[in-house]
Amino acid sequence: MAQPIEFFIPNFVMYKNLMYICDSKIDFLILQNMKNSQLYKGSLNTIIMKLLEENGKMYGYEITQKVKALTQGELTITEGALYPALHKLEAEGLLDVEIERVDNRLRKYYKLTEKGTTETVNRLAELEDFIRNMQSLVNPKLAI
Repeated sequence: MAQPIEFFIPNFVMYKNLMYICDSKIDFLILQNMKNSQLYKGSLNTIIMKLLEENGKMYGYEITQKVKALTQGELTITEGALYPALHKLEAEGLLDVEIERVDNRLRKYYKLTEKGTTETVNRLAELEDFIRNMQSLVNPKLAI
């Protein structure tokens, strides 16, 4: 069960008697689920961009369900965290939006721009370096 956020001040969150530094409200929303703890903090944009790179275009709910399926329910992204992240990526010129009518409803699809594709490659390389460095520190025998 998600633990309540004790308090939120922009850039800081008190959670389980620990103070977390958050870049945005998105980060503290991710902290609400224990399995979405500090290790996932700050990775939401990279996760979104990687999914869009693999799938071409996706709508918000589809992104949340894909993450849930890929992680077998271990990682969940709330709509309150997802949509601000999507809007931020769009404002940065990393995503384009297409609106389509589906079953008499409008659905907003997100896809990477050329700049977004380049940035995805950069962020994934940075993430791989981070994982490799952490592996070297935590379990040197398995380091790649």
